[in-house]
Amino acid sequence: MSSLLRRYAISRSLFKPTTLHRAIKKLGFVQADPIRAPARAQDLTLRHRVTNYRAGDLERRYARLPIEEDFFINYGFVPRELHALMHPRTAGQKWPKARLRQANEVLAFVREREVVHPREVDAHFAYGKATNWFGGSSNASTQLLNGMHYRGMLRIARREDGVRVYAPREPVTAIAEPAATMDRLVDVIVNLYAPLPAASLAQLIVMLKYGVPHWLDARKSAFARAKERLPHAAIDGITWYWPQGENPWSRRHVVDDKVRLLAPFDPVVWDRRRFEILWGWAYRFEAYTPASKRVRGYYALPVLWREAVVGWANLTVIDGRLTSSFGYASGRAPQDPTFRRERDAELARIEMFLGLS
Repeated sequence: MSSLLRRYAISRSLFKPTTLHRAIKKLGFVQADPIRAPARAQDLTLRHRVTNYRAGDLERRYARLPIEEDFFINYGFVPRELHALMHPRTAGQKWPKARLRQANEVLAFVREREVVHPREVDAHFAYGKATNWFGGSSNASTQLLNGMHYRGMLRIARREDGVRVYAPREPVTAIAEPAATMDRLVDVIVNLYAPLPAASLAQLIVMLKYGVPHWLDARKSAFARAKERLPHAAIDGITWYWPQGENPWSRRHVVDDKVRLLAPFDPVVWDRRRFEILWGWAYRFEAYTPASKRVRGYYALPVLWREAVVGWANLTVIDGRLTSSFGYASGRAPQDPTFRRERDAELARIEMFLGLS
């Protein structure tokens, strides 16, 4: 049964590469991360699913696509239809009157100019510095823009050298029905991460607090409905859930011989609970772990071969050349010559993706 679940998890997520728009729509959500090692997580995720994808394509083409940067279960990129489901959004922390006044002043400024860079806002309003969420200092105007974006007052028009550039977002007047909308959001989660153990499904529904903080009380009933309406089966004491219309036991779920280096947040490996159940070892993201305590490396990429995640890789670019180091869960690399050949082919694909060859 575990072998069938592994094949199902891999084949449904690593679908035939398509256009960037179709891939994002099919996934429903692409988690973002600013670290480049050797590229951002969103680029590492999309390169497996978009034809001829190159690092930075998402940022370069974002303004022309019907997608938005927004919070869902984390921060990332969503189709515009999903973005609309989560607004109007009421943040958990209510702004004091003075802060709201500042936000309205900035909103009028952005509307007048249509698109603004944060430095324009900072230069015009000179709000000074403020303590950020991790204890450091950043421009108060930057924090204000972030808060306005989260509340749906602004949208991300594009990025310039990685910096968010803002535009006004037209307010939504129609109020969605919570139960039906929550069910649609849960369906996006299940479509992205299936098959899901019950505990992981519950965890992900809790994480909707980021996308729809105004519906915190609706999460428990959404989970109860999901357990009733979604296909599921108990295997070795674990109940698994998947989307309507799919059959995890179908023979059409096959995997190829390719070696793939996956982003730490790739849907195949995102759920660490499922990872340990399916592949029998613990993978951890250690970029924010002190160097002395890291086991697998700063930005270890899970190594998928056939239906197994056999280990991890750390990649760096030095003087324009890709360097790599590998570790293996069993302590040694697979001895099949096919693995070595496919591993080298994957490194060559990454060089092309990075524009190194």
